[in-house]
Amino acid sequence: MRVLHTSDWHVGRTFHGRDLLGDQEAVLGGLAELVTEEQVDVVVVAGDLYDRAVPSGEAVQTCVRVLSRLRETGAQLVITSGNHDSAPRVGAFAEFAAAGGLHLRTRIDRLHEPVLIDDEHGPVAFYGIPYLEPDPAKHALKASADAPGASDAIESRGHTAVLTEAMNRIRADLADRPQGTRSVVLAHAFVTGGEGSESERTIAVGGVEQVPGSVFDGVDYVALGHLHGPQTLDEHVRYSGSPLAYSFSEARHHKSVWLVDLGADGLTEVRRRELPVPRRLATVEGELDDLLADPEHAEVEDCYVSATLTDEVRPLEAMRRLQERFPHAVHLEWRPAAGKATAPLRYAEIVRGRDDNSLAARFVEDCRGAEPNDSERALLDQALHAVTTAEGAE
Repeated sequence: MRVLHTSDWHVGRTFHGRDLLGDQEAVLGGLAELVTEEQVDVVVVAGDLYDRAVPSGEAVQTCVRVLSRLRETGAQLVITSGNHDSAPRVGAFAEFAAAGGLHLRTRIDRLHEPVLIDDEHGPVAFYGIPYLEPDPAKHALKASADAPGASDAIESRGHTAVLTEAMNRIRADLADRPQGTRSVVLAHAFVTGGEGSESERTIAVGGVEQVPGSVFDGVDYVALGHLHGPQTLDEHVRYSGSPLAYSFSEARHHKSVWLVDLGADGLTEVRRRELPVPRRLATVEGELDDLLADPEHAEVEDCYVSATLTDEVRPLEAMRRLQERFPHAVHLEWRPAAGKATAPLRYAEIVRGRDDNSLAARFVEDCRGAEPNDSERALLDQALHAVTTAEGAE
């Protein structure tokens, strides 16, 4: 059996205010060609199908079109929920969807019940562990204590405790299956050894968000979601990463998916297939005039650009001017070489002994890195005089 491991689609996410639905549909819809080319039997999505618990109508329609294209290839789909999307919403109509080959595994009380898909060697059991927020998950697991392998009590707090309980139930169910049943677990978690990025929402509880990889011992393959960079923690424990970059910290990621082959005795091979990049990410740094003129930056003119300006004085209309050369510039920081922008300011010291005019002038200086000139001071004086006059007339 061949499995395509994906995760963290985050359909509906924006990139610094830019709509990504078109890019997402192009990349995710293109997976159907890969599924056909590689004769994939099952596509798994290990959480965060959507970027929000309540996705927009446009995001839902985009997701429906993508899933329909994948299903038309003949592959079965197995999806679980993450910390961004809503388990009840993703799992709605799960029983009806399963009849059409779309298996939604989002219920904590049923995480030990696998999707069974047969190949020439027998059944493969796909277990979906939705994102387990520790305290609510602990109560849900206790409420379903009649499940195979369930503990009478889950005393420890945190992600490790609830994931350990979940895996105990899965291993107990697997032990009752016919000998030779192979297993794939989908889980959305931060496993020790993984490398995060800026676009992931923290799942820390009490300061601890990571769980040891040993929690997942005893199964043939673990398809992880949550971390956005593709990575291998063990031969059978991997993150596929997100299909698109969602922060500039991912600029060097090679977005990809895993092709996982299961033979008669379990895992036989895992191959990586890189995904197309609709628009690359780039970072540039320097004084604004140099960035606008330097021919070395020609190769990033069509990229999403994050610029760090080192001008001693904050340039006026910097983003507008930057976008004249880099139309997809989306992020801008001012970090002067002299370090003025990072100098700590104490409010009490700044205002002590100053009148309104000097405070306004100091505000301009702090924002721009240079004192206002004479004409600007005159405008500030005029504005303050107008306010004072208006207040006196009330």
